[in-house]
Amino acid sequence: MLESVINFSQQNDSFFQELPAAAAVFLLRGVGEPYVSKTANLRRRLQRLLGPPAEHSKRLNLRDRVREIEFTVAGSDFELQFLLYKLLREIFPKTYAARLRLRPAPLVKLHLENEYPRASVTTRMGSTKSGNLYYGPFPSRVAAEKFCSDALDFFKMRRCVDDLHPDPSFPGCVYSEMKMCLAPCFKGCSDDEYRAEVGRVQSFFDSAGDSLARELAEQREKASAELAFEDAAALHAKLEKLKPLLSQLPEIVQRLDRLRAIVVQPSAEANTVKLFRLANSMLQGPLSFSVEQSGEPQSMESRLESVIAAFPAAASASTLEGTEHLAILKRWYYRSQRAGEIFFADDKRGWPLRRIVRGIGRVYRGEKDPEPNAFSATPGSMPPS
Repeated sequence: MLESVINFSQQNDSFFQELPAAAAVFLLRGVGEPYVSKTANLRRRLQRLLGPPAEHSKRLNLRDRVREIEFTVAGSDFELQFLLYKLLREIFPKTYAARLRLRPAPLVKLHLENEYPRASVTTRMGSTKSGNLYYGPFPSRVAAEKFCSDALDFFKMRRCVDDLHPDPSFPGCVYSEMKMCLAPCFKGCSDDEYRAEVGRVQSFFDSAGDSLARELAEQREKASAELAFEDAAALHAKLEKLKPLLSQLPEIVQRLDRLRAIVVQPSAEANTVKLFRLANSMLQGPLSFSVEQSGEPQSMESRLESVIAAFPAAASASTLEGTEHLAILKRWYYRSQRAGEIFFADDKRGWPLRRIVRGIGRVYRGEKDPEPNAFSATPGSMPPS
């Protein structure tokens, strides 16, 4: 899996100078269990691990145990983290998760397999065959719960977690008392009415709130045209209440089976950047993209389109692997300061090629994203409204 292999000998300390003083993922083989890690400076790290030990020092020293060194140089922390994940998963299939300390990304789950669907927050992504839908990733569980709760305030879908067996004698709950639920628990609505309301909720999540914003705007215009000014004012107030909720929604939060993205990262290779693709909750790559053109004249957009097309077809991920890949992406995306940029496919699965080309230029030159990430992954945090 790693690109370079060097044999280690205690009699040849000069080989340290042959190692790159660059960020890398490395694997040390020899006596006993392999040693796997990542570092910002491979030469310095291996000098500490494999150099002659200092007398009475308690620092880890593997000089007597290592026979072979494997490594791959990387140009960004994102690439380092993804390479380390793949390597640990291969070398330590039973313990890699504990070694990485990955925190699953919080998601909003729409339980469509239930006879009376509801929404909840989870960190476990189920099978795509179940019929349930997942939306995310959110920066924290608190952020996901707040968004889900605030969104459901605009609808009358149930919030209880029990499997319902509708009974007209059931007294209902506080949400039905407040007219915030259609109350299928005591047949306060027909099954068709409840399914229609669930459809509105799904459209809201699918469109990042645009469906409800359009609906309210159309109803407001209609009420104004009919001179029902009080109704128009109430709808306007509802629309104004919706705006801060939607402003809290990060661009990455999408329906997972539709979430497709290109991540652009700095490269350790000259005149190139690295491209990663996310599809079916799986990260693929990196592929190198040359900033400087060679050969026959061709536009940057055309060359970029060809490189993106070179990614293999997105395989169906196991739920565990998809959860882990989302956790890696979420950890990078919600950093207050991050290297690289991310671009999302549109509703028709097309790529914003011009925007990606401009982003490639910024990443190559080491410039900051003009739209820096405003979201923090600290527990309980929410984006500013």
